[in-house]
Amino acid sequence: MTPDAARLLPRGFFVTGTDTGVGKTLMACALLHGFAQQGRRVAGMKPVACGVVRSATGLVNEDVALLRAAGNVEAPLQLVNPYCFEPPIAPHLAAEQAGVTIDLTHIAQAFERIAAAADVVVVEGVGGFCVPLNHSEDSADLAQYLGLPVILVVGMRLGCLNHALLTTHAIRARGLRLAGWIANRIDPAMAAVEENITTLAERLAAPLLGEVEFTLAPDPQRVAVLLDLSNLG
Repeated sequence: MTPDAARLLPRGFFVTGTDTGVGKTLMACALLHGFAQQGRRVAGMKPVACGVVRSATGLVNEDVALLRAAGNVEAPLQLVNPYCFEPPIAPHLAAEQAGVTIDLTHIAQAFERIAAAADVVVVEGVGGFCVPLNHSEDSADLAQYLGLPVILVVGMRLGCLNHALLTTHAIRARGLRLAGWIANRIDPAMAAVEENITTLAERLAAPLLGEVEFTLAPDPQRVAVLLDLSNLG
């Protein structure tokens, strides 16, 4: 890829969601696959992760493992995931239990080192947009500190309109650009799904990057083909 082509995209995106469990990791991985298919050097990053599983190599956060597998630029684990805590609880509480303070400067330094080797870094937030990270800062502060455009994953279920609109308001209140949003159908029984998507498309004032159907076996490579990344420049 030529240097001019690489400059068409920001050097990264911050992926957030309307809540926890709405498919941020799936969509972040799909974005990585999509950018890689464009010939870009890509890497994923999850600065803060809570909840681990035991593997032959030790304790591993599943989301972090998926992000590392989806990129095509290798980065050390300590850069991809500077803070990892065992209990699946709010990050500021997990950090307190571990006797650790989550430092946004440390995260930004890790991001810069990854960004030096990649064209695009997809940074996945933790939980929703305003989840506390320490005694005075939250995930929104992290997004603002990194200065990245935001991609919002909307979990399509009852209540998503309010959650999406409030999150969008919070994103713009931080002076950040909502680069696009993804409608992820996490509730197969949700009524009036298309009408809800239309309502959001009218009100979010940002490109709808794709609609992802509910599936019990999500595959980021298959999701990648559903996303239109042409408006992210």
